Amino acid sequence: MKHFTTLACCLALTITALPVRAHEGSHATHGKAAPQTIAGEVVDTGCYLAHSARGEKHIGCATKCINQGMPMGLLTGEGKLYLLTLNHDNPDPYNKLKGMAGKNVAVTGMVIERSGMKGIDVTEVKPFATKAGK
Repeated sequence: MKHFTTLACCLALTITALPVRAHEGSHATHGKAAPQTIAGEVVDTGCYLAHSARGEKHIGCATKCINQGMPMGLLTGEGKLYLLTLNHDNPDPYNKLKGMAGKNVAVTGMVIERSGMKGIDVTEVKPFATKAGK
């Protein structure tokens, strides 16, 4: 019984430590690369992934979805979709993006890729005009 109790305690400590290590590891990648600037359209990920909704005609719906908590994405001209994430040190640029659904912007931040998903930890945002003048 003594061995079982010791084993159970060790297992419990290991399980509770795993999320901490995983969280630490995700932030460790931030310091290894330089920030990048990527241009694209701000989309709400729900409508874009479900039925390719984007552009000027979708601004009202996208704004509503984003304001209700739908994650934002940045869709590049090459068709790559980046999840936009809030920078814990400065949330202002990310919060500014919430009012820019359907607009073309240049987003600066650390680009992160994990398990096939790409994201940008947003540190700066600027309007971006496309060649077509959109």
